[in-house]
Amino acid sequence: MSSYRLRSVTASVVAAAVVAVIALAASDLALFLANALNAQAFVVFTPYFLPSALLLFVFAAVFGVVGAYRHWYTAFIAGLVSGALAAFVGTGIAALGEGIQLDALLGPLAATLVGNNLVFVLASVVASVTAARRIHSRIAIDEQEEVLRKHLVLVRRPAATLDEGVVTHIEREPVDLELAEEQWETYVAALTGAGWEPVEVEPADDLPDSVFVEDAVVMFGALAVIGSPGADSRIPETPAVEESLRSLGLEIVRIERPGTLDGGDVLKIGTTIYVGRGGRTNSDGIRQLRKLLAPRGYSVVAVPVSQVLHLKSAVTALPDGTVIGYPPLVDDPFIFDRFLEVPEPSGAHVVVLADDTVLIAASAPESARLIEGLGYRVISVDISEFEKLEGCVTCLSVRIR
Repeated sequence: MSSYRLRSVTASVVAAAVVAVIALAASDLALFLANALNAQAFVVFTPYFLPSALLLFVFAAVFGVVGAYRHWYTAFIAGLVSGALAAFVGTGIAALGEGIQLDALLGPLAATLVGNNLVFVLASVVASVTAARRIHSRIAIDEQEEVLRKHLVLVRRPAATLDEGVVTHIEREPVDLELAEEQWETYVAALTGAGWEPVEVEPADDLPDSVFVEDAVVMFGALAVIGSPGADSRIPETPAVEESLRSLGLEIVRIERPGTLDGGDVLKIGTTIYVGRGGRTNSDGIRQLRKLLAPRGYSVVAVPVSQVLHLKSAVTALPDGTVIGYPPLVDDPFIFDRFLEVPEPSGAHVVVLADDTVLIAASAPESARLIEGLGYRVISVDISEFEKLEGCVTCLSVRIR
């Protein structure tokens, strides 16, 4: 069992134990009070509720493993279902043990859910929504932080149909698939050499643009925002990406139709998130992203994009937050706090690998020298075959950070 799975199970078991103990204690306390503070009530009713509490522990743990404690509403459902089912079955087992026939039990058992077992069920719901969620999320956050420390980077191998990828702002050129494969391997090796551990999404030969994995998701720490591709042909790319991220234990949210949002339109600089409004990302997608990120302290700034496919086809940012771009392709450079002109279109694209290291395309040697002059280490890789499809160094990976 992986470290994540083991800790997920541990979190679920601990949270379930707390729910069961709270439900048992609340039920005993309620009947203690109802019996004029007679301590004998504990002796009588604890054995009555104990089978239900044990079953509640099992059911609640199962709900935890499947992720029910990530949201209050799913935790509410988990608490209600597990509490009611545990009370019904537990009380039934106790009654059968006393020789009562099953066919005579069903009606009275159902009645206990609004009688002796009512407090048990309500306590299960309250404990699931409050204590279980808090306990589970605390352990999950620790695991997510561990994932972030690993410096994982999401990549996806080129499809056999790569040459059929969508082109919008440049003339189509034939793609050498064999060379593209070699360039992709070199690109991934550069990431690995800089300390990043690749996580490969399942390749898909029927999805020509799937190698441009950046467009499928945007990472905000341990939060993965699954995009809603602006090109209909790219919609099938997202499920495999989501599955890869879910297997890492990351929190998953989605941009829903009619909103569209491509990851290539999202530029993160600290807590300011610039989002390109253009051919692939629409206003509803930006609105949804703003709503998702506002509670987490991010501010979303919409940026016009008309000269290129995505915002990050025009600009990216250096580790210090300086935005770099090729002026003829940038609609409004004055939107950014600090803007630095670069001499080549592909020089506007960098992947930040460390505080002092960036990755850049080999087609931008003058820009590389400019950035080196600012004190950064620059790693150059040839991605010429992907550039024929409007790809750049940022498009081919997603850093989990």
